[in-house]
Amino acid sequence: MNQMQFNTSSSVFSAMRIVIACLVIFLRSNVFGQQEKTWNYRKYDERTFHFGFMLGFNTNNYTAYQKLDAYSSFGLKSMEVKRQAGGQLGVLTSIKLGTPVLRLRVIPTLSFQERAIIQTFEDPTDLENDIINEERVNSTNIDIPIMLQFRTLRLNNFAAYAFFGGQYSVDLQSQQNATQSLTDPFIKMRKHDLAGQVGGGVEFFATYFKFGVELKYSHSLLNGFIQDNSASSNPIMKLYNNGWWFSLIFEG
Repeated sequence: MNQMQFNTSSSVFSAMRIVIACLVIFLRSNVFGQQEKTWNYRKYDERTFHFGFMLGFNTNNYTAYQKLDAYSSFGLKSMEVKRQAGGQLGVLTSIKLGTPVLRLRVIPTLSFQERAIIQTFEDPTDLENDIINEERVNSTNIDIPIMLQFRTLRLNNFAAYAFFGGQYSVDLQSQQNATQSLTDPFIKMRKHDLAGQVGGGVEFFATYFKFGVELKYSHSLLNGFIQDNSASSNPIMKLYNNGWWFSLIFEG
């Protein structure tokens, strides 16, 4: 358990460092030193509610923990989880919390995700060769992230922001209650999930709308794995969803 908490915390801190580093580089190279320009969309910060849409792509995988006796009991020599590409589309609602630098954001999203779990088993009938089993886990999620956003004051028609929050997800493609196939076993994941998220982005103000570029890291707070004693599942102890999300946001 301590190892899991350490790995999860390290992933979150690494994500925060990457996001902050990207923002600092962008600010130093593109923003500081600019001369004062005419502001676009001056009334943006006067309004309490704003609406828009989001589209982008993601890469997701699992933080995986195998059983300590995975080799001695099941012949598992190695297990690797590979990131796969996906996409997302969402509708945004942004609420000003008294000041232009603090906002609450809700972005109901439809996301498509995929992961590949590659297991290498020892072949008891041929010790010189291994049995390689690849399981692809696909998800079609309805995600509801709720974020607290901290934004800088505008510099001309530019601003930067950071955020953190949580996300509730429902996997419409989950096989949680499906009957396991003995001839072609698959990995079962739970239908519902909760995740913590952290990220940041930059915003550009046009005449009548605001355009944003955003990067965030997400890591599940719950073990989504269902143990059903199939050949693929037996060596696995826990699986936690995690992923990177790149998004373009248009807000009016």
